[in-house]
Amino acid sequence: MRRRGSLFALVAAIAALAWLLASWSLPGPLSRDQDFNVPPGASLSSVATQLQQSGAIRSATLFKLRARLFGGSAAIKAGHFLLPKRASESTILDLLQGGKVLRRVVTIPEGMPSILVHERLMAMPGLEGDIPVPAEGSILPDTYEVGVGESRAAIVARMQAEMTDTLNALWDKRSPTTFVKTPEEAIILAAIVEKETGKAEERRLIAGLYTNRLRIGMRLQADPTVIYPITKGKPLGRRILKSELRAKNGYNTYAMSGLPIGPITNPGRASIEAVLNPASTQDLYFVADGSGGHVFADTLAEHNANVARWYKLRRARGEM
Repeated sequence: MRRRGSLFALVAAIAALAWLLASWSLPGPLSRDQDFNVPPGASLSSVATQLQQSGAIRSATLFKLRARLFGGSAAIKAGHFLLPKRASESTILDLLQGGKVLRRVVTIPEGMPSILVHERLMAMPGLEGDIPVPAEGSILPDTYEVGVGESRAAIVARMQAEMTDTLNALWDKRSPTTFVKTPEEAIILAAIVEKETGKAEERRLIAGLYTNRLRIGMRLQADPTVIYPITKGKPLGRRILKSELRAKNGYNTYAMSGLPIGPITNPGRASIEAVLNPASTQDLYFVADGSGGHVFADTLAEHNANVARWYKLRRARGEM
């Protein structure tokens, strides 16, 4: 009887160990990828409790037991981690012991208006605090690392400091051919250049063209300046109305000569460089070429011919 009881106990122990081992590698309860922060000095016990509270594991007690049995002796690392959807307990401990810290970033593309910068930061999890919409043109488009629990206001301040430093450095290297008289004017004109082309090779050409118009008092007639007061930089989603082309609001460069009263987006470094060192050109006109770029002209007659070709292309595409 003693031998049978001992055998039964051994079988039960082996079964329990097998169950523990199998459960160690089974998919976990997470329904989606989840951010997880381990503070400095955290113990296995406190992390297990935190994992259970976040829904990453089912039982802190069993996780600790399995971790001690199967997880090795490596310490849990402090940092910010991304726990994958359905991650097993084994996978989670490997991540936390291996120190594969998640690099959290927020990217602000060139030409993103401040209203969309605001929306992006407010929608980003793991950040703290509300913020107003930043001043237009004050944010330098770039990719920024952000910390868990960092305040959105601090992130905006870093983005604005980068713009200030970048603008100051570029201003000191400006060409005598630039039209703008102040760094603020550089941002205003660079914002228009940014919105007018997505091709890097065209930035200085368009900056040179607008410089020519500004020198002779010709209106810039830039469509994005018409749209900005209506949408604050968001897409219009329709054609510009004739009444909007005539509107007088400080931004509409169809209804006024010179620069608008302020930037219409956050220009990137390349567009700022372009207006501070514009291309030497006689061009005064440009129109889309149908491939994402533009055709340039220095006379109205040549421009009208380019426009006619553009309209013909649009009609062939069924866009008109």
